[in-house]
Amino acid sequence: MQLQGQRVVVVGAGRSGRAAAALCLARGARVTLSDSRDAAAVQSTLGELATRCTLELGGHRAETLRAAELVVVSPGVPPLPELDAAEAAGVPVIGELELAYRFVRAPIVGITGSNGKSTTTKLLGEILRATGRPVFWGGNFGQPLSEVVDQPAAGPDGLLVLELSSFQLERVEQFRAHIALLLNLSEDHLDRYPSYAAYQRAKARLFERQTAQDFALLSDEPDQGEVRALGAATQARRLGFALAPGPTTAAWLAEGALCVQLPGGTVERYPRLALRLPGRHNTLNALAALLAARLAGASVAACDQGLREFVGLPHRMELVGERGGVRCYDDSKATNVGAVVGSLGGFEMPVVLIAGGKDKGGDYAPLRAVVQEVCRHVVLIGAAADRIASALSGTVPLHRARTLEDAVASAAALARPGDAIVLSPACSSYDMFRDFEHRGRVFRDAVGALATQAV
Repeated sequence: MQLQGQRVVVVGAGRSGRAAAALCLARGARVTLSDSRDAAAVQSTLGELATRCTLELGGHRAETLRAAELVVVSPGVPPLPELDAAEAAGVPVIGELELAYRFVRAPIVGITGSNGKSTTTKLLGEILRATGRPVFWGGNFGQPLSEVVDQPAAGPDGLLVLELSSFQLERVEQFRAHIALLLNLSEDHLDRYPSYAAYQRAKARLFERQTAQDFALLSDEPDQGEVRALGAATQARRLGFALAPGPTTAAWLAEGALCVQLPGGTVERYPRLALRLPGRHNTLNALAALLAARLAGASVAACDQGLREFVGLPHRMELVGERGGVRCYDDSKATNVGAVVGSLGGFEMPVVLIAGGKDKGGDYAPLRAVVQEVCRHVVLIGAAADRIASALSGTVPLHRARTLEDAVASAAALARPGDAIVLSPACSSYDMFRDFEHRGRVFRDAVGALATQAV
């Protein structure tokens, strides 16, 4: 891709947008960085970009975008009429992921789904380190791909393991994953997409440019027929993963072992207890990661070691404290209903659930079954509390709290020894917190405050 002397507008000054702007500058482009926020909100994050780019802050100017030779959109930027006008004028409009892809030569493992992406990405990345090849993992979390295009992992001898959101996949054109994983699908981001079908179509773009030399790894779980339907159009070889074996299943659980069988190979067995993360959803994440790792060249020994050493990620069912025989888990990353159902399904102790936050437009009814199965009480917070309460009416006792700190105190009063208090919100955090990480830290601090009180 030739950018020398080109007029490029980068829309969105978040981390991905800043990385895209820096990449374009490094390739000789004349860059305008556009953001809807004013200078006071973004200036402290811009660094040297503030002097090397033309800044247009406080709104997007349609005339600037129409005059560009390329527009690059940060994934956090929603659909905008200014972008539509630029495309109508014939200006190429691509995402940050697509931009970075045009400068890398390493094979890509692309991981998407409604839930489990970050855990699977990190586990797979850590296993692949043992191959001896330079490996990068990140994308939708950690570093954007644009930040690493000149590193060894992005060269022909490297490997790129990318977590991919629907937002990133919306604007891909040439992007191709050698190994593409679709972990699961459930309603999400309906505050951005006009329908669940539109959200699914964005996810399906992961498979569009795959060839017969590639692999598509798809959930074979009975409730994930939509995953298999989306993957049906790929030209890649399709392999499944599930808790129980099926006709296309290449990774499954049997007699306490995570089983993997590569095409034409024998069955490999990895002890489930080697993975320290609880829950059905983490079993599925591990199966997908092991299958992808073996296809990408990791040895059996590397897979076994990776499982044993993996400690998970913060805010993904992370044990953050214990008081009076009650364990407290931070699952703040569970920002949609499917994530909560996956996290709580088959939980081994009764749960006092803390849920709620900013509503994303999905249906909360699927929570009913898992709440009835594992919960004693539910404490609701945030803007979505009324909608969740309506969906859970008649299941278990429901309680309200004004703040997360109040919710933790209420949950502690309701819990019995042997129970778990779980923050698993089923909502985004933006009504009360900066992001899910901020929400998780507040929860951890509130749990810590409980520990200082008399039991």
